Amino acid sequence: MSQTRTSSSSSAVTSFVVASRYMPVYIALLLLVVVAAIWAPATLKGPALSSIAPFGTFLAIAALGQMLVIMTGGIDLSVPGTLTLAAVVTVGLGQTHGDDLGTVILIALALCALVGLVNGLLIGGLGLNALIVTLAVGQIVTGFAIRYYTTTAIQTPVPEALSAWTSTRFLGVTRIFWMGVAITLVMVVIFRFTTFGRRFQVVGANPTASSIAGLRVNLNQVMAYVVAAILYGIAGILLASFLRTISITIGAPYLLGPIAAVVIGGASLTGGLASPVSTWAAAFFLAGLTQMMRVMGLPTALQFVVFGLVIVGGMLVSGDRIIRGVEHLLRERKRTDLVSAGVIGPGDGTG
Repeated sequence: MSQTRTSSSSSAVTSFVVASRYMPVYIALLLLVVVAAIWAPATLKGPALSSIAPFGTFLAIAALGQMLVIMTGGIDLSVPGTLTLAAVVTVGLGQTHGDDLGTVILIALALCALVGLVNGLLIGGLGLNALIVTLAVGQIVTGFAIRYYTTTAIQTPVPEALSAWTSTRFLGVTRIFWMGVAITLVMVVIFRFTTFGRRFQVVGANPTASSIAGLRVNLNQVMAYVVAAILYGIAGILLASFLRTISITIGAPYLLGPIAAVVIGGASLTGGLASPVSTWAAAFFLAGLTQMMRVMGLPTALQFVVFGLVIVGGMLVSGDRIIRGVEHLLRERKRTDLVSAGVIGPGDGTG
């Protein structure tokens, strides 16, 4: 009986330690609502919320892709280029193949998957530095996107069928938002209830031990970059459908935003642990923060300063730092209990 209680207590402590890494984003959301209610109440009203929903979704989908990469211990700076490529290809091909929109979208996403495959093979296969590789690949992809845009897709409207489909509302919110929710829920199910998802997290958390155990670490990395690139492409297509017209800078705001959302969402920057729901919440926190600053009429320069400070703050209270702090407190409490019980002396177990 006592063994069962000990096991139950240990499981509860472990659950608390893991859950604690994701708490800051929900506290930040609550503080954002309080601050907005006091200083910028218009942020919480219909028009502003209608703006937060789609832009939060675009950021959330891109952030979920970045999350997969970070879970392998990497990082992806090719997001803007990949997102832009998907948008311009969809618009360009939609001009001539508008009747077959499904094929157009599949081609755009296939090109994004190719970008992810190149990243994955260079990083997971050849062991090159993720930061440098994805930055370089992102620049190459941006060059191709610019070329295609200026020769084919410039001043071309988004296919009307695509805009009409994504703008259709369900429960008062567009399908764009519900697509973001669906993607998030699918990832939750995969990570919590499938062997593949649990294995992916294990490989990311400890690639050395996973390799010794016979798991395909490199394959996991390649797959992470491919799926991430497809998610960037989905975000780009949805963004284009929302804006109805695109520019070559459509992906520029999505360089640091997805990384910030993953960090604020409590993901471990060393790989392994991350929460799709917390990442989704962090993306909406950042979108809400941006909207609140606009409602308050803050200059663009000051908005960048505040956004940067929030990212730094997210790093200071990152999931890894919270876990270390919680573990330290639990160790100290256990040591105090042992001293009180006379099991160890006051000076034992320190240092």
